[in-house]
Amino acid sequence: MSDPAPPTSPPAPSAASPAPSGGPAYAEREHLITENLKQIYDPEIPMNIVDLGLIYGFEWQGDDVTLKMTLTAPGCPVAGILAEEVKLAIEKVPNVHAAKVDMIWDPPWSPDRMSEFAKRQFGYA
Repeated sequence: MSDPAPPTSPPAPSAASPAPSGGPAYAEREHLITENLKQIYDPEIPMNIVDLGLIYGFEWQGDDVTLKMTLTAPGCPVAGILAEEVKLAIEKVPNVHAAKVDMIWDPPWSPDRMSEFAKRQFGYA
């Protein structure tokens, strides 16, 4: 009799995929939020903020969500404008009552956080 195959672990999310944190109950909302955020482009880099790896994850309290995100540089002059655009995009998703954008700097952004698509576009892959 042969040994059973070892269990396989789920695939790791791509570098640009935000970390899910709400569990299955929020998975669809997080997917829809992510799709909306792919329509928002960094004003200085011709790539959307999801593929750039600027989205770090979600924190839910009921139907309210806090999105953890960063920017490519702490001194970005459009931080406030971009955060408001992100907030409005999140609040368009059904069953999201309110959104807050929390800019974080740790861990700092690096090109390693970009999706494979973005890395190819910018010559990192």
